[in-house]
Formats: sequence, C-alpha cells, structure tokens
Amino acid sequence: MNSKIKKIYVPMTETAFYILLSLQSSRYGYLIMQHVEELTNGRIKLGAGTLYGSLAKMQKDGLIEIVRIEDKRKIYQVTDLGNQLLRIEKERIIELYKNTERIED
Repeated sequence: MNSKIKKIYVPMTETAFYILLSLQSSRYGYLIMQHVEELTNGRIKLGAGTLYGSLAKMQKDGLIEIVRIEDKRKIYQVTDLGNQLLRIEKERIIELYKNTERIED
C-alpha cells in the first residue's frame, strides 16, 4: 500500500469511513446518502457536495471505482485498496474502544 495514501486516510474521517462501508455493495450517490443516514440512525446526513467531492477524491486515489453507469448514474464500489484502508481503520477504532476500558466510571 502506498504510504502517502495511508497517511491521507488514516485516521479516517467519518464521511470516508461510511462511504467505503456503504460501497461494500455497489451503489450510486443518492443510495450512498440514504445508506449512511440509515447506518448512523440519522446522525450523519451527507450533502451532495460533500458526497460527490469525496467520491471524486476516493476514485482518483483508487479507493473506489465506477463499476457501471445506468441512466446517467455512476454506480460505485470499493476497491481492494479501499477495503485495506477500511480494515486498518477498523483495527484503529477497536484499539481506541479497548483502551476506554481503562477509564474509571
């Protein structure tokens, strides 16, 4: 993995994390927005500008790819590189969570 890409994405923003998580199944933009909102119980509502800016950057960086175009909609899916970064971020989050056990109530 390119260390420059890893440095950019780890730690990962919630937006990037949820976009990559949503793209475990192929989706177009509006479906990504709906899925992220559903996953976060409405806590995160991605705006179109934020979403499409993130998708363009992630595609340029090789984290996602367009798998097909239907009725002018670009259908995206996560790449192997995107999944690698998602696993690294998951491990980082697990470590953070485990270390909270040291906090006294």
